[in-house]
Amino acid sequence: MLKTVETFIREQDLIPAGSTVLCAVSGGADSVAMLHVLYQLRDKLHFQLAAAHYNHQLRGAESDRDARFVEQFVQLCCGKQRHPSGRILPAVPLYTGSGDVAGQSRLRGTGLEETARDMRYAFLRQAAQEAGASLIATAHTASDNVETILFHLARGSGLRGLGGILPRRDGIIRPMLTVTRAQVEDYLRHLCLPHMEDSSNQNDDYTRNRIRHQILPVLEDISPGFLARMADTAALLRADEACLAELARKTVEQAVPREGGLAIDAGLIAGAPDPIASRALRLLLGRIWGGDQNCSAVHLNALLRLCRSADPSAQICLPHGTNARRAYETLLLVPRLGPIPLREGPLPLPGALDCGPWRVVCQAADYGGQPQGPWDFWLDRTQISALELRARRTGDRLTPPGRLGKTVKKWMIEARLPRFQRDTLPILDCGGQIAAAAGLGPDRAFVPPAGGPAWHITVVSSE
Repeated sequence: MLKTVETFIREQDLIPAGSTVLCAVSGGADSVAMLHVLYQLRDKLHFQLAAAHYNHQLRGAESDRDARFVEQFVQLCCGKQRHPSGRILPAVPLYTGSGDVAGQSRLRGTGLEETARDMRYAFLRQAAQEAGASLIATAHTASDNVETILFHLARGSGLRGLGGILPRRDGIIRPMLTVTRAQVEDYLRHLCLPHMEDSSNQNDDYTRNRIRHQILPVLEDISPGFLARMADTAALLRADEACLAELARKTVEQAVPREGGLAIDAGLIAGAPDPIASRALRLLLGRIWGGDQNCSAVHLNALLRLCRSADPSAQICLPHGTNARRAYETLLLVPRLGPIPLREGPLPLPGALDCGPWRVVCQAADYGGQPQGPWDFWLDRTQISALELRARRTGDRLTPPGRLGKTVKKWMIEARLPRFQRDTLPILDCGGQIAAAAGLGPDRAFVPPAGGPAWHITVVSSE
C-alpha cells in the first residue's frame, strides 16, 4: 500500500517538494493508515507533515475517546525519526479542536452532516494556517469513491458526479484515493497499528452505510475487481468532464459585469452544444453567487431555453435572489430587486438584532480556542463595551488572525462574496475600529485569548 500511495502522489503531483501537509485524522482506520503512510513518505518525497483532529462532540464519551486515541497515536507512532544518514526528522505536531455541532446545527437551521463538515473544514483551514501548511490531506479511499459514485448514480447525476471524488481541489488532497478499504485493513494488521471504530459506521439508517454494507459486497461478488475498475472508470469520466469544463470556461470568458451582475451574448450559449452550454451557465451562476453552486438541472435547462428563445425580453427567476433576463441579444444575470438595504444600529450585548437581510446574535461565553469562522466567531469581551452594526465604507480595513491587513473590499473579493451582497454585509464597529466583518470573521486585534471572556457572534441570513 505504501508504494500504491507513493505512485499516486507522484502521478497526480499531489505534494510538491517543500510543501507542508496537514493530515486530517479522525482516529478511524483510513485516517490512521494515511497518517502513518505519509509519515513514512515525508522524507522520500521531501515534504513536512502535521496532523489535526476535530472533535464534533456528537457521540459523547466515544468522541472524547477518539480524541485521546489520536493524541496518543501521534505521540507514540509519529515521533522523531532517525534517517539512515543520521539526520533526525522532527516529530509530527498535532493540532486539536472541538465544537458543539449539534448546537450549531440547531442555531443555523442546517443538517448535522452539513454543519459538521463546515465546522470541521473551518478548523482544518485554521490549523493549516497555524502549521504553515498549504495542503490538507483527507483519507478518502477508492471504496469511499465508489460509494460516492453509486450514490450520485442513484440520485441522478451528470459526468461531474459520476467522476467521484477529485484527487485535489481547493488545497484539499486525497492521497489514498487508489487504495481500497481492504488494503487499509491489511496494512494496519500487518504493522499492528491500532485504530478506533465509529459505532455510527454500523448504522444502516445512513445511505452511505447501506451502500457499503449491502450493495458493494454484492457487486464485488458478481464481478470481482469491481472497485478497481470503477476507480479507473471514474478517472476517465473526470478527464472527459475536465475537457468539457475547459470549453465552457472559454465561453464564459466573454461575460462582462453589468447592473451588479453579468452579461453575455446569448447566442454564444444558444449556439453551443448542450453539454458545453449547461456547464457555461453553471460557471456564470457560480461567479454571481460567489462559488461553484450546485444549480439544479431544472434551472439550467430553463436558462438554456431563455438563451434560445425568440422573445427578446423574456425573463425567469432563479435561486439566491437572481433574475435572468434577455435584453435582445444579451443574457443578463442580475440581482432580482436589488439588495435589501442594511439597517444600521447598535448590537445588544448580549442579544440579537435583525438588520434587514441578516440576523446577528451575540452571546456571552468563555472562548475555548474554537475555530474563528466567517459567520460564527468570538470577540474579546474585555475590549468591547459596545458594537455598532453598519455597512462597509471606503477604506475599511481588516486584519484576520495570522494574515496581513487588506481593505474589506479586497477580502470580500478574495472570499468570493457575491458582488450584490457586499454592501449589505454588517461590519461590527467598536469605537471606530473594525472588530469583525460578516462573511470574513474577526480582526486579530479583537480575538480573545483561550479561556478568556468573549462575545460569541453568529450571523445568519434572515431571508
